[in-house]
Amino acid sequence: MKTEALKKRLDRNRPMTTITIRMPEDVIEDLKRVAPLLGFSGYQPLARAYIGQGLRADLERFEGDTVSALIASLKRHGVSDEILQEALGEVTQK
Repeated sequence: MKTEALKKRLDRNRPMTTITIRMPEDVIEDLKRVAPLLGFSGYQPLARAYIGQGLRADLERFEGDTVSALIASLKRHGVSDEILQEALGEVTQK
């Protein structure tokens, strides 16, 4: 994830929107029970954390797959490992 995007994600004052989602009552009760044990002020912040955690994992997986596919393609086109390592070093230093 790029530095600027990460800074936005860590901003506690970023804009929020209200949604409605239907969930089984037992799931809500479990969230309410587990939230304080994990240090959350309520079940909604815990639900947001679970959603965010899953979303970040999927985004990383998809973005990582793209980078891996690009590297494999460049290798097939004759780009050396040395040049790829140099380029990756430049990108990760930003």
